[in-house]
Amino acid sequence: MNHLPYYSVIFTSALNKNTEDYNDMAEKMEALAKKQDGFLGIDSARNHIGITVSYWKNLDAIKNWKAQTDHLEAQQKGKNKWYAWYNVKICKVEREYSFQ
Repeated sequence: MNHLPYYSVIFTSALNKNTEDYNDMAEKMEALAKKQDGFLGIDSARNHIGITVSYWKNLDAIKNWKAQTDHLEAQQKGKNKWYAWYNVKICKVEREYSFQ
């Protein structure tokens, strides 16, 4: 990513049985996040437990994303409709490496 240091938001969740419209909203939120100032990237995987890690330039970018109007609506729907539980961790990334 080469923007060191940067921040990651780790969103771990389990869905309820009612997942109507969930995938559409998830796609909408990813597209919207990509347009936000300070957004750097995203990784996501879902099986029984879902893990989405988004990457941000700084803490202000994360704060602004959390307060974005459409994202606030999605958060409320998640609590009321889709999620059995979720957990959010915000971490500072100081070093990274990979193998390809």
